[in-house]
Amino acid sequence: MPPKTRITGQMIIDAGLEIVRQRGHEQLNVRAIADMLQCSTRPVLYAFRTMDEIRDRVYQAADAYHTAFITGDMESMSSPMLALGLRYIRFGYDEPRLFRFLFETDRFRGMDLSTLTGMPEVEDIMAILRTGAECDERASRSMFLTMFSCVHGLASLLANNTMAYDEQQCTAMLMDLYKGLMAVSGGSGNV
Repeated sequence: MPPKTRITGQMIIDAGLEIVRQRGHEQLNVRAIADMLQCSTRPVLYAFRTMDEIRDRVYQAADAYHTAFITGDMESMSSPMLALGLRYIRFGYDEPRLFRFLFETDRFRGMDLSTLTGMPEVEDIMAILRTGAECDERASRSMFLTMFSCVHGLASLLANNTMAYDEQQCTAMLMDLYKGLMAVSGGSGNV
């Protein structure tokens, strides 16, 4: 008799992430994970105490994937700020179910917008903004909030509707936004 495959916590998280990508966060449950892993629910419940714990870990994995998606290969970009915005928008278009899981499941309850700039997950993005805009931390935080509001709105429109993604139109809009932000913030970097 062949040995049974050991179901690891990472396998469960990976399966959960794939379920969210394919079917949406509403379909994330122990039975769906077990079906994807072709096992009973027992190994899933053995590795994690509750479905909330699994959901949190899948959320962390989705967040890490999102961060890698939008910040990957920045060194080769002539305009990291523009690339960052376009990739965020593209994520909403390419990964609508993950986008909704990350940003439309009430994870930010009770926060105000300025809290976002202090989150550890945003530090890499803040560093890119400070470097690209050649500005101080206060200006980069202000720029982030304005940029995030616009870029997130575009990404949300694409993630929640069957709209076509037009990179040229998004690029033109972001260029205007960045030029305005640079003028207001006193940054001296290039868009």
